[in-house]
Amino acid sequence: MEKNTTDLPTRVHRGTLLVLQVIMAVELLLVLREGQWINAFLIVTIMAVALLPVVLGRRFHVYIPPEFQVLAVVFVFAALFLGEIHSYYARFWWWDIALHTSSGLLMGILGFLLVYVLNESENIAIHMRPRFVALFAFLFAVTVGTLWEIFEFAMDQIVGTNMQKPMLGDPSGLTDTMWDMIVNALGALVISALGGGYMKLWERSFIEVWIRKFIERNPRLFRP
Repeated sequence: MEKNTTDLPTRVHRGTLLVLQVIMAVELLLVLREGQWINAFLIVTIMAVALLPVVLGRRFHVYIPPEFQVLAVVFVFAALFLGEIHSYYARFWWWDIALHTSSGLLMGILGFLLVYVLNESENIAIHMRPRFVALFAFLFAVTVGTLWEIFEFAMDQIVGTNMQKPMLGDPSGLTDTMWDMIVNALGALVISALGGGYMKLWERSFIEVWIRKFIERNPRLFRP
């Protein structure tokens, strides 16, 4: 099937990626002018991470739904560029909670795409019921969120960063970590319920659209 690279989601993804890259490029020039070398390194890293889905998709010839790529790029921009470079975590108390909730949604969607590859691949003979697919997506998102919290703890302890964002009355960062894990699990639960519901009851949902696009555009990953 020939890929349609001019549909609306693809154009939105390209436009969003271009705008965010321009914003970060301008910021990069400003911090280089002021000699802020650490921030310059971080911005270059963020720009590279934002391009990663496109690069990996072309390198391994895997079609990634542009809707998912838009969400991923915006999440990276909000979490790293706005959160770390512009200190939105400190300026807005709800920023960290919103992003961890969003990460649960994104990782849940990624879990659905992954289990569909495993479920349909001719090299792996497994067939899962809708409830188990939803459970896999939920556990996948929660596991990724937990591993990220371990990474934050390790960075704070080894490098001396402030990724855990200690809250008022709790300098240890435990409260922040627990809230991050709770909202991440809630986000994963929502997307798992929507995905599992579509598989069992609904005929059409945004998850179904993305999954069908993923299957149709990556025929080599699935059985004929």
